[in-house]
Amino acid sequence: MSDSASSFPGRPLRRRSFLRVAGATVASSALLLAGCNDDDDVTPVTTSNTLVLTANTVGLLNYLYLLEQLQAAFFQKVVDAFPDDFTADDRAAFTDLRDHEVIHRETLKYTLDTNAYDVNLGTNALAFKFDSFNLSSRSGAYAAARTLKDLSVAAYNGISRMLLTDAAERVTFQAHLKLLVKMASVESRHAAFVREQLQSNSFAAPDVVDTNGLDGAKTPAEVAPLIAAYLPITLNVAALPFI
Repeated sequence: MSDSASSFPGRPLRRRSFLRVAGATVASSALLLAGCNDDDDVTPVTTSNTLVLTANTVGLLNYLYLLEQLQAAFFQKVVDAFPDDFTADDRAAFTDLRDHEVIHRETLKYTLDTNAYDVNLGTNALAFKFDSFNLSSRSGAYAAARTLKDLSVAAYNGISRMLLTDAAERVTFQAHLKLLVKMASVESRHAAFVREQLQSNSFAAPDVVDTNGLDGAKTPAEVAPLIAAYLPITLNVAALPFI
């Protein structure tokens, strides 16, 4: 992704307003931890270069878990080497975003327990690839964050299109869905915040909100090729039952 021009018409950061998101993040994570039951489903198959997600709620949660790992890794990379033109507020905001994504990542990991796709990988965490982004400037870092946040929002919105034929699995999915929606709302606030830093009043731009005023939604089959460039493995979502 190329960096944008030197002009940067973003809206000034409102630190107090942004920190309200942190409270919502923690609250949603706590609800998720309290509401999820252990699953006895088979863990998705992981080889050295392919992740095959299973056709059930565990497969869906692992899909979201991978997305949260990706986002946490991205924000950590920026925090580790802030662009020179980042202000103190920018640094604080990206640190907060990193912390929120870590909370979401660890919440899903805890929820999945032994069903997490990387349970047998130990400390060998995936090395996500962000070389397609220009992270050397404020505009480049925020543009990259916008790309990932817009995808995350669309991915969370798309989970409502999951189609399960097994009655018991539908009950399990619905129990998770109510709580995942809370996490989705936090992701939406993140996306809106990041967009506002790039251009004022762009949080509801036509590329992310339809004519009915609704955020876009994407199935795993639609998201997978869009994140493929950032993954060190091949993601196979063909078994996930989406319409």
